[in-house]
Parts: sequence; structure tokens; C-alpha cells
Amino acid sequence: MPFRVCKSFEIENGHMLSKHPDKCRFPHGHTRKVECVLVADSLDENEMVCDFKVVKGLLSGFLEQYDHALCMNTADPQYAHFKAVYGERVIGFEQLDPTTEVLAQAVYEHLRRELAAYVSGPQSSYPVRGCVRLERVRVWETTSSWAEYWS
Repeated sequence: MPFRVCKSFEIENGHMLSKHPDKCRFPHGHTRKVECVLVADSLDENEMVCDFKVVKGLLSGFLEQYDHALCMNTADPQYAHFKAVYGERVIGFEQLDPTTEVLAQAVYEHLRRELAAYVSGPQSSYPVRGCVRLERVRVWETTSSWAEYWS
């Protein structure tokens, strides 16, 4: 694939890693940068892989749920308490610690599904060709640490 584009987002997000042996098992937060890379063999009639506005539209609402939210393993003994107190601002990961790797996979799977639906749906002012595909999602936990998911 000779053409690659990347759309980045930034969210403030907390998590607890109940399986972690040290400080990460306590609630803590990160300024996360989320990078989504799309690829195509050729450019469209506007000389683009696709318009960045499409990616923003497909992912912004999904990421909004994570902004200023606490991600937790549903098996954590404190999950029910936090969920009762903070409601929708606590996001449960079924039997999984919400590591940066797990978050990268969740974002990737969501965007992959949304992109496929968008491509196969009615054409809009911002068409996306069927040859455009999501290559990978990278989620930064800190300025020096990230996790990536692709399939």
C-alpha cells in the first residue's frame, strides 16, 4: 500500500489494572493520544486516501465515551461500587484489564466496523472507496509508551 494517512485524537482517560502487582492496580489517568492509520493503493478523485473528516465522524463519538472515564475489569471487586457511584463514566471490560493494548484493540475493532458500514452505505459528500482499509490503531499511554493493534 503506497499511501497511508493518520488521524490523531486526544482524550483524558483513567483505568485500573486489577491484575497489576504494583501501583497500576489503583485508579490513575493518562492523556492518551489515539492514532488511526488508513491505507490505499491509489488516491481518490480529490487526491486523498479519504477525507480526515470521515475518520473523525466515525470515531469521535466512540472516543467521547472514554474521555474523563474510568476503565475497569468487570471482575475487579470494586467494579460494582465504582459503576454504582459514577455510572456511565465507568466502562467495564468483560473479564479483561483495560490495558493500553486492550484499548487499542477496542478502538481498532470499532473503527473497522464503522468504516465498512460507511463504505457500503449510501454515498455522501465525503465518499470512501472500498479499497481504503484501516491498517492499525496506536494508543499512547504516555509520551514515551504506546500500544498498537492491527489485524
